[in-house]
Amino acid sequence: MTASTTPQSVRILVIDDSATIRRSAELFLGEAGHEVLLADDGFAALAVIAEHSPDLIFCDITMPRLDGYQTCALIKSNPRYQATPVVMLTAKDSLFDRTRGRLCGASEHLTKPFSREALLACVDALASVPA
Repeated sequence: MTASTTPQSVRILVIDDSATIRRSAELFLGEAGHEVLLADDGFAALAVIAEHSPDLIFCDITMPRLDGYQTCALIKSNPRYQATPVVMLTAKDSLFDRTRGRLCGASEHLTKPFSREALLACVDALASVPA
């Protein structure tokens, strides 16, 4: 499935403490017609999630205050968001990191730096997952 075959606009939250990563993801996803929400850390993300109920979440692992694993676990602990796919978005790509992401509830793992194609392929793969 290509980016152009995504059936509808998806509301996507990108959580990353890097302004560059947030802007890149916002540009790639926005150009593909998706609604993009941004948060610079896990605490800010929890407020955005409560207010906007995103369909898909990309979450950095290495963030100050509340890391991506903790953020993902908190999202998944809420029954309302248990079915919402969370993709760990990180430079950490070891088997340990991937396993830890799965254990906290992540659906996928996308390694930084990511390409536009890889980001949109991830959206396409998870957009059809019922929320």
